Amino acid sequence: MSFLGVEHSLNGRRWVGPAIEVDRAAEAIAQQTDLPRPVAQVLARRGVAPQEAATFLAPSLRELLPDPRSLHDMEKAATRFLAAVSSRQHIAIFADYDVDGGSSAALLIVWLRSLGLQATLYIPDRIDEGYGPNDEAMSALARAHDLIICVDCGTLSHGPIAAAIGADVIVLDHHLGAETLPDALAIVNPNRQDEDGALAHLCAAGVVFLMLVESGRQMREAGQQGPDLMSLLDLVALATVADVAPLIGVNRAFVRQGLRVMARRDRPGIAALADVSRMDTTPSSYHLGFLLGPRVNAGGRIGQADLGARLLACDTEHEAAAMAERLDLLNTERRDIEAAVRAAAIEQAEERGFDRPLVWASGEGWHPGVVGIVASRLKENSNRPSIVIGFEDGIGKGSGRSVSGIDLGAPIQRLANEGLLIKGGGHKMAAGLTVAEDKLEAAMERLSELLDKQGAGQIGAADLRLDGAMMPMAATVELAEQIEQAGPFGAGAPGPRYAFADMQIFFAKRVGENHLKLTFGDTEGGRMEAIAFGAFDTDMGPALEQHGGARFHLAGRLDINTFRGRQTIQLRLEDAAPA
Repeated sequence: MSFLGVEHSLNGRRWVGPAIEVDRAAEAIAQQTDLPRPVAQVLARRGVAPQEAATFLAPSLRELLPDPRSLHDMEKAATRFLAAVSSRQHIAIFADYDVDGGSSAALLIVWLRSLGLQATLYIPDRIDEGYGPNDEAMSALARAHDLIICVDCGTLSHGPIAAAIGADVIVLDHHLGAETLPDALAIVNPNRQDEDGALAHLCAAGVVFLMLVESGRQMREAGQQGPDLMSLLDLVALATVADVAPLIGVNRAFVRQGLRVMARRDRPGIAALADVSRMDTTPSSYHLGFLLGPRVNAGGRIGQADLGARLLACDTEHEAAAMAERLDLLNTERRDIEAAVRAAAIEQAEERGFDRPLVWASGEGWHPGVVGIVASRLKENSNRPSIVIGFEDGIGKGSGRSVSGIDLGAPIQRLANEGLLIKGGGHKMAAGLTVAEDKLEAAMERLSELLDKQGAGQIGAADLRLDGAMMPMAATVELAEQIEQAGPFGAGAPGPRYAFADMQIFFAKRVGENHLKLTFGDTEGGRMEAIAFGAFDTDMGPALEQHGGARFHLAGRLDINTFRGRQTIQLRLEDAAPA
């Protein structure tokens, strides 16, 4: 049964309220803990029992941190890493060009720097070299280094790792592994096929952090003191959120503790990035995913591939400020490029149909740095796995994003094994591929067939899941802060949404290009502000702006707005329906 009777909202979605079982569990938590009902509702949805509530609201890294040695090759990797450190050997770090890769590289660079060691950073150019290690780069690095550490890449790089003659190679990754692994000294990856999957939710920076934990353990056993690891958690938190890793298990603690570290503004690169992003509040997972992450990514997408990693590892304020300004400009340029590709991709995908198991689009000259973002937009519009590919000289480089319950990485890898793709890989929710133009149609048809077997063709329009109804007078800054204690919220742990029923709109104004600001209230005198980002990309913006006195049900997430040091509550409006 739909919530508030909304079967088809202004955004075309059915509203679904909490299950009866969740309501009952929330009531039990509220009664036994004296927590506000909205907080209890979040805990009940996450399956937290009343006696576990206090522990869940204060996740301890000490309690949630897994034993690093539970991962294959971890002890071997840390031992070789420390041997290179103690012998002051030449170490190279080969990293992916995204936030996870940059953060992983920065973790190692900062850790080594604290011991007086410098590592060589190598990040491939997205256009000229593509994702992951390549033969030429690995061979060149091996000639000048004793140890090469591949972070956020390398699990499928048989040839390039074999080309690293004369150097040992360690892989610290999280992408899906194949049946056979490259001939590296150590491959630490929770998504190797011989792992049990218990730590499959880690991003690469989480894997790197665990290796540094193991390194610290081995140093203590040898009577040595290692660098402070807790101060590095801001980098792990940034990577975890930006790489859309599920915020469950130890990832919750990584992000919670990392946000506290970030709030101290001790890392010049992140502080400078926060300043150019005009962040004037305590950092949250939202800021990591939507303000900081895209700017770090901008260098790898359309600019200098290693700029983001260098900024994160930077230890001087002046240099950090200059790099942050450059990334901010690149991010603006990236948005312009993305807008053009997005418009063309959506038009093409709509013609092909949003009701197929796979939604895809391709185009000549589409910038490979934005195809992943556009694939995310297609996925959001269609609630289907989506692929976007840019072609140049007959070769297409693409990126895909999936929806909950549909594994995209494994079918992409299968297509590469079947010869329909030049190469491809990834994980369940995101994947990359390279395809020849003459095999495009066959590859997409085969991928659609494999996804259909997982049920992708039967997925309906995404329901809007709500945690309950709320009145404007009940929505306070204090309540929002208490709800945040049940976070952080993000992938695998969606933030709570609330419906405000039968609301009158007192003020509506378009702001920026396509956003909407509202003031709404009820008959009891309660009033509240709201912001709807991208409202005019759908029917919701025009309908609310030209409300004509009509009343609406409004749905979204509570948000704390800070202006000139004053905090007020607002609704981050996501959907609406006529009352």
